[in-house]
Formats: sequence, structure tokens, C-alpha cells
Amino acid sequence: MDDRQRLRYSRHLLLDGFGEESQERLLASRALVVGAGGLGSGALLYLASSGVGHITVADGDVVDLTNLQRQIVHRVDAVGTNKAASAAATLASINPEISVEALQERLSPERLRILARDCDVVLDCSDNFATRHAISEACVRAGVALVSGAGIRFDGQVAVFDHRKPGSACYHCLFPADAPGEEERCATMGVFAPLVGVIGTMQAMEAIKLLAEIGETLSGRLLLFDALAMRWHEVRLSRDPNCTVCGTPCSAAA
Repeated sequence: MDDRQRLRYSRHLLLDGFGEESQERLLASRALVVGAGGLGSGALLYLASSGVGHITVADGDVVDLTNLQRQIVHRVDAVGTNKAASAAATLASINPEISVEALQERLSPERLRILARDCDVVLDCSDNFATRHAISEACVRAGVALVSGAGIRFDGQVAVFDHRKPGSACYHCLFPADAPGEEERCATMGVFAPLVGVIGTMQAMEAIKLLAEIGETLSGRLLLFDALAMRWHEVRLSRDPNCTVCGTPCSAAA
């Protein structure tokens, strides 16, 4: 780390238990962020400004005028352009010293497995269960930590599934793919703008803690946030021994 970087990240370096070693870890780390919408906006901005050295952001959608109410990584002049490319341009203006790779595509399960093997942490900022389950399976197979977030209406949630630790629960343990239920989307249900900022920022915070190796993460816990009542609730997570994704050694290593 050079003198310019020491100045840029000086407020990190002043923290007890952080220091240059933790910042060096951030600068050398690689993060994959799936989704550059409401959750991804807050997460990406703080990952970049904090000095995560290589960020890959994937999103196949384009910026729409309705997105600008909450997706703060995008600007008015980005309407009609790809979200990953728009986000990468914003991040470059915030911290040109890091590397940002924009994948202008909806990632297939196979592509996710390849990308997960080449990163240190994955942030699920997607907006549908199919993608979330594909991300979870990729992280289980790669043995990489997953920071998961979701937000709809006034309700949000965030959790960490640290697949580097034996016996860690996975997303599928909590939300089985075959569980009954109707998927809720922002386009039909609405979403409170600051809610996704809060959850996305917490995803960035947990990812940074994982990468910098500081503090206690949310591994094994799910935080539920009611923005309208301004209340947090915590749920302990445990691995499902019958989980089809992580419940047996063969399923995790397949």
C-alpha cells in the first residue's frame, strides 16, 4: 500500500483491529456481486469506496426510469443502458484505483459456478428465487462465503452463509427450492427506497468484514428488518441434514 492509499483509507487504518493488514486484504480481494439494482447499488458503492481490489458485477437488465427511485448507483443519463455497465462507470468515478468488471448478462448456473471459484466472496443482490438458488449452489460447490440480501415493500433481510466453515447452513436450508409460496416482485408489490439501501449497505459491511477478517459476521444468523416499525429481529440458522444442496458430502462436492 502506497502513501496515497494510506491517505485514502486512513479512516479504516485508524480503527482498532483493522489497520494496514486488513486494508491490504481488501485491496487483494475479489468480490462477485450478482445484481446491480437496489441492493447492488448500496453494496457496490461501499465495496468500491472501501477498496475491494477487484469487483465483478453481473446484471443483464437495462436501467429504467422507475429504477432511479432506489437504485442509486445509476444516473439519469444511464436510462436505457445496461445496469452492470452503468454501475461500473459510477464505481470508476468513485475509486479509479480498483478493477471493476461488468458482465452484461444474466448468469447461468454453469457461469455462476465458474465465477464463484475465482472470487473470495459472493453478494447475492438478485431479485428472484431461481437466481438465488443457483448462486447458493455455486457458492456451496466452490466453498466460498455468500452474503445474501432481499427487500420488498417495507421488509428486508440479510444473512451470511460461510461455506468455508464445515457444517455451515446454505440458502437452500432456509428456503428450499420446492417450498410453496408466491414470489414477490418490486414491480407489483412496491419497495421503500431506503430499505434496499440499508440492506445492500449491510451486505457490503458483512462482505468487507469477511474479506478483511475482522469482527463477527452474520454467519449462522438471519436478520429481519421491518422498516415501517424500525425493528430488527434475529433468527438462528442451522444446517438441514437432508438439504439437497449441502446436506451430504457428495451433494456439496458434485
